[in-house]
Amino acid sequence: QVQLVESGGGLVQAGDSLRLVCAASGRTFISRYAVGWFRQAPGKEREFVAAINRNSGTAYSADSVKGRFAISRDNARNTVYLQMPTLKPEDTAIYYCAASQGGLRLYVASSYDYWGQGTQVTVSS
Repeated sequence: QVQLVESGGGLVQAGDSLRLVCAASGRTFISRYAVGWFRQAPGKEREFVAAINRNSGTAYSADSVKGRFAISRDNARNTVYLQMPTLKPEDTAIYYCAASQGGLRLYVASSYDYWGQGTQVTVSS
């Protein structure tokens, strides 16, 4: 069974930075999956943030964070990261990482097979 654990969230001020970590545990080899980050703010639907594919490491990001957030992976450490500099109050949400076997349409939540429990990010103004 694939187990994903997010960490690195917290309460920060606008303009601060956070790095979220998605770690695969047990017998999961994260190198076998494309991995994405999604977020869900109170009262809103879950939305795509960024994804990175399995093989070439090509990254994709939503327009709302493009040029600001960066996704990367370290397969040797079984880990995927989301670097979030210059945070804004509108970035406040629960952030989830997810793994996709198919690796297609990574901006769609239904493309993912496994999900972590999420980590809270709160940005105060």
